[in-house]
Amino acid sequence: MKTTHLLLVTLLLSVAQAQELAPAKLLQPPTDTWPMYNGDYSGRRFSPLTQINTGNLHSLGLAWMFRTSGVGAMRGMAPAEIKGTPLFVNGILYLTLPDNVWAINARTGEQLWHYNWIDHGGHLLGNRGVGMYGDWLYFLAPDGWFISLNAKTGKERWKIQVADSKMQYFTTMASMVVGNHILVGVGGDAMDVPGYLESRDPETGALQWRWNSEPRKGEPGSETWPNAESMGHGGGMTWLPGTYDPELNLIYWGTGNPNPVYAGQGRKGDNLWTCSIVALNPDTGKMVWYFQASPHDTHDWDNVETPVLFDGEFKGKHYKMLGQAARNGYFFLLDRTNGKSLLSAPYVGANWSKGVDARGEPIPDEAKEPKTDGTLLNIQAQGGTNWFPPSFNPQTGLFYVNAMDGYSLAYLTDTSEKPEGYGGSGRNLFFKSSLKAIDYKTGEIKWQHEFPARGQAGSGILNTAGGVMFSGDPSGNLIAWAPGTGAILWHFHLPANVTNGPMTYMLDGKQYLVAGAGDTLYAFQVIN
Repeated sequence: MKTTHLLLVTLLLSVAQAQELAPAKLLQPPTDTWPMYNGDYSGRRFSPLTQINTGNLHSLGLAWMFRTSGVGAMRGMAPAEIKGTPLFVNGILYLTLPDNVWAINARTGEQLWHYNWIDHGGHLLGNRGVGMYGDWLYFLAPDGWFISLNAKTGKERWKIQVADSKMQYFTTMASMVVGNHILVGVGGDAMDVPGYLESRDPETGALQWRWNSEPRKGEPGSETWPNAESMGHGGGMTWLPGTYDPELNLIYWGTGNPNPVYAGQGRKGDNLWTCSIVALNPDTGKMVWYFQASPHDTHDWDNVETPVLFDGEFKGKHYKMLGQAARNGYFFLLDRTNGKSLLSAPYVGANWSKGVDARGEPIPDEAKEPKTDGTLLNIQAQGGTNWFPPSFNPQTGLFYVNAMDGYSLAYLTDTSEKPEGYGGSGRNLFFKSSLKAIDYKTGEIKWQHEFPARGQAGSGILNTAGGVMFSGDPSGNLIAWAPGTGAILWHFHLPANVTNGPMTYMLDGKQYLVAGAGDTLYAFQVIN
């Protein structure tokens, strides 16, 4: 009897120590796992959990906190902020900062292991998290190294360089797992390097395919550039995770702005495939369709914001749709089977365009391009939003985004025929942050909450089936909202602004809400 009991205990311990992510979890709504950056492939950041709801928010309290202890305060920089959403698998959270990965007990907030990478001059702009395949983690270091770790121990399995930091590439994204493909994108800031998206083998890290966001001479799309030299200046970065439709077997990815930034006189044309949403076959990397959000961008408005997938009715017909609140101030609704436009409508000022063409793509207004004495725009210099994750709630039919309204001046500083680098700049005259709920069927703002404090609300958004939506404000508050009306239901003041996309999970019969603020991760639950 004692032997049987001992064997049972041993078996239970071995199961508890296993950290393998079942592939089926990647295809399910996030409940007892949060297995990828956005929770699931759709990018909706909607949880079906209901234990935290409008009836018990008054009892929502802090369960634990995990401080990264100022990690990231290197090279004279301030401590790094948590910008990634942790993964949650089998009772463990995986949290990242540039050069660092932690495994954390999701019940208590205790550290289980810590991996530290010594980089060689990478850009410490932030890190969005890790990808997971089986019991392996995949992490991008700031200096272009792609690293696989054992999820149970944090031990390094292998490392492969996927970008050269000496060419001013930076690597901040959370890798994305689709089948046996680990998808890896790159960033770069006006340093004349081309963007690309790669698929890597989960076993070895070997390259499976690469898709280039600027075509080569003679390739489709090259006709939208004046010559090979202009294409060689690059841009079109792919530094945020995309989304995936398993039924269509298509990945959807946003691409960044073309270079030189602001100065477009040396690259006349639409400059494909920059500032676009592209649909690719994940097995081959071949492009199936594209939609260009900002043809010939001259305002530094990359289009990497999450392409969110949802199904529903539009003008009496059922569609598989893709919605995006783009940085250029437009909300786009597409048929994700073919990329055709259903709706294009500004959610903030967009006087940089004359309207939209037959494809639903904005038509740039040449009069609003940057000038040496400044051009007045009714959108702030950084655009209508940025990288922080939006959310879609199927219960309300609303698309939510932390937005910025304002006015700015766009300057051209490099007037040569062959400009390089930035070539100009943007200067804000006035801006205000607000949380906006967009009716996807009309593009109208159903409700908005303007934040009284100056500053940017750089938090992501989480919706739940409990009738509660969570996000942060510019004043250090984690807020619970009524998603249908925008009423504030609860708030908790933190020492720093919420800096990532909140997430939630069920563990031991309890629902946890987790958000990062500054260098600290906070977990909440209903306190009985």
